[in-house]
Amino acid sequence: MKGTVHVAGTGIISAIGNSVSETLAAFQAQCSGIGHITLFDSVHKNVLPVGEVKLSNEGLCDTLWMPAHTSRTALLGIYAAREAVKASKVDIKRWRTGVISATTVGGMDRTENFFIDYLADNTKGKLRNVLHHECGMSTELIADDLGVNGFISTINTACSSSVNAIALGSRLIKHNQLDVVIAGGTDALSKFTLNGFNSLMILDQQPCRPFDASRAGLNLGEGAAFVVLVSDRVLEAEKIKASAYVNGYANTNDAYHQTASSPEGRGSFGAMQKALAMSGLSPQDIDYINLHGTGTLNNDLSEGTAIARLYGDRYPRLSSTKAFTGHTLGASGGIEAVFSVMAIREQCVFPNLRFETPIPEVGIVPQKSFESGITVNHVMSNSFGFGGNCSSIIFSKN
Repeated sequence: MKGTVHVAGTGIISAIGNSVSETLAAFQAQCSGIGHITLFDSVHKNVLPVGEVKLSNEGLCDTLWMPAHTSRTALLGIYAAREAVKASKVDIKRWRTGVISATTVGGMDRTENFFIDYLADNTKGKLRNVLHHECGMSTELIADDLGVNGFISTINTACSSSVNAIALGSRLIKHNQLDVVIAGGTDALSKFTLNGFNSLMILDQQPCRPFDASRAGLNLGEGAAFVVLVSDRVLEAEKIKASAYVNGYANTNDAYHQTASSPEGRGSFGAMQKALAMSGLSPQDIDYINLHGTGTLNNDLSEGTAIARLYGDRYPRLSSTKAFTGHTLGASGGIEAVFSVMAIREQCVFPNLRFETPIPEVGIVPQKSFESGITVNHVMSNSFGFGGNCSSIIFSKN
């Protein structure tokens, strides 16, 4: 493998903004996107807070000129992918271009609408509502919208999905299989995921408090984010500038439990250590870590234990941004990859909202406020999913 994989463009939509610029403004104002459920009816509507995108399906369809039966997951993905490609200023049809998108929810939001009518009367229900059910269909729709018909792939490794999508895209470019890859992820809120996570008893009835001793669970969120990855050749030929490049990544599995992370953070430590080894950096070279930091008792202690093992008490600035967006599942790694590139481009770090008291076992104190005007050359972003699937990725300044 040779050459550098540059990040030429970024696009994002989440609970704190419908663009990269809106997202940065929300961070600067320390304005969380966590609130009540408004997108669908649920017995948890005024009980479980979530991170909703502030656009309805109708609003997204009108903005994107998409059919009304398109899944919300696909709509969010198309929205973010369009921004990323536009920001990159790359003529993607000129090059060998691929789309690699991650998702866990797929078109579940439309399928739920079908079954409401079907279960009441099995001769009822609109089949167009299940047309986009499978996870891969959201990727197909994104690729079709962008006019990409070469390499198209969908990744579902739970909450590490988007990082693995970016890692795969980077490998394909380094191996000269593709010139440009639009990589990231998208997931929408649905009753299925809300009820499923609630059954695991890991949802907080208050806005979440990642890495705080009083943490009581996560808040689900939704959104999409993509990065446009390009080779050296594309960067030079298109005469564009990139603020960051992909410097290292790793995927491990601690094989501990179906949903819980190992108490000693075995997979988390391995992912960070191997990503550092690939980049050639030492732990002390990292200027900021975007923590996976879901706010659950198990995850934060496990990740914190791995951080303490890697750094001791000399860790860099770090924070979980899920207190802003909620946990966006398969999209989280893409969303936080965009945050990582933003931190490098803007030379800033983001706050860990609602943090008050360190977890006693690890004593880690995350970033408490938005801070700019600092040196941010290397950012590590962690995404650790169900099934022990742990991924870390490092972005560095060009």
